[in-house]
Formats: sequence, C-alpha cells, structure tokens
Amino acid sequence: MTDEIRKLKEWIDQSSNIVFFGGAGVSTESNIPDFRSVDGLYNQQYDYPPETILSHTFFMRNPEEFYRFYKDKMLVLDARPNKAHLALAKWEQEGKLKAVITQNIDGLHQAAGSRTVYELHGSVHRNYCMKCGKFFKPEYIRDCEGVPRCDACGGMIKPDVVLYEEGLDNDTIAGAVTAISQADVLIIGGTSLVVYPAAGLIDYYRGNKLVLVNKSSTPRDKAADLIINGKIGEVFSQLV
Repeated sequence: MTDEIRKLKEWIDQSSNIVFFGGAGVSTESNIPDFRSVDGLYNQQYDYPPETILSHTFFMRNPEEFYRFYKDKMLVLDARPNKAHLALAKWEQEGKLKAVITQNIDGLHQAAGSRTVYELHGSVHRNYCMKCGKFFKPEYIRDCEGVPRCDACGGMIKPDVVLYEEGLDNDTIAGAVTAISQADVLIIGGTSLVVYPAAGLIDYYRGNKLVLVNKSSTPRDKAADLIINGKIGEVFSQLV
C-alpha cells in the first residue's frame, strides 16, 4: 500500500459523509469500453463518428444506424460489477458513503448494491416509447431487429440516455449538487473531467479532501488534495 492509498484509507475510515463521482474508467475493469482511451469508442472506425451517432439529431434522422451502433457498443448487459463498484456499495452499507454520482449508463453501481445513485447521463436499463410512454427493459431493445418499436402503439422506443444536444435531468443535477456540496470527502475516479456540464459539478465541493483516482492526469489535478494514479478497482480493493 502506497502512502497515498494509506492516506485515503485514513480519510475513509474517519468519514461518514463520502461522495463518489465517477466516469467510464470505473467500468472498464468490467470490460465496458470507455470513450477516450487508445482503444476507446472514439478511436474506432464507423461510418460516422460516435459523437455524431450519439446525438439527438442523428437519433431522430437515422435511428437504424443509431441502434446498430448502440446495440453493438453501448448495450452491454452481461457486464458484472467490479471491485470499485463493490467497495462503494460496501461503504454505503456501512454509513460512510452518502451518494454515487456517475456519468455511466450501465447500471453496475445498482447491480453492486448501491442505492443512492445519481445517473447524470441516464441508463440503458430504462427505455420508453416516444409515443405512448410505455416502459421497456433493455432485453427488449437487444432482441428487436432494427429499430425497436412499441408493442402497444408502434411508436419508436428511445433509451433513457442523455444524447448530445440533450439537457441533463434537473432533479438528478440538483441531487448531485446537494450531495457534493455537503460532502466531507469527495472521491473522483475513472473520469477525464473534460465532459461538461458533468465535470463542472465538482466546483460545488467545499471541503479539503478532494481525491482524484485515475490512470492518467486530468485538468483538475492542481485542485486535488490527493492524487492516486492507477486502476480504480485495484486501488479500491486495497481500501476495503
């Protein structure tokens, strides 16, 4: 255990108001690809850039191509929580961690047992008919050929994920801001901190225990009170 990890363990042991803010790097150890690493989604070749495919305009204009990409790369239903997800759920059960704020849409925090989870960018596990509002599980989306249609009214189904050009949910943002502003320890892990408005939420933190756990440097490193470079699952496994 390094001095940095030892210090983080001390902070966790002493705190009863921890908030975790995470991104794609939290789920890469569950074999879900991230977006910006060398082998991430943004560095793979498609007919259109992923940023274009994952936009509201593209979804409405070309749902066939959207769903081809979405089912292939975003709808990962066989993934399982890793050591990072499990550690966070354990801290919540112990009364130490008050909230998880995630940019991920995979639902792995809930699968690990976390209850207070603010999903900034939605979830693949919620899908709604755009015409009548009927709810559909992700397996329905996966098993449909082509564009998923409502079995009640025939309307097109949309995953409850935030696409480019779409705003974040106000209630989710409000909950995340409140949790961060009240946190004693704020741990940020597995995120490049370049996607806004999500990355801007950490500005609401008022404490003096801002921790960054990431494989590489971020634009916010100078503001951190503690920096640990490494895979978040491997780091967290040393803390529980």
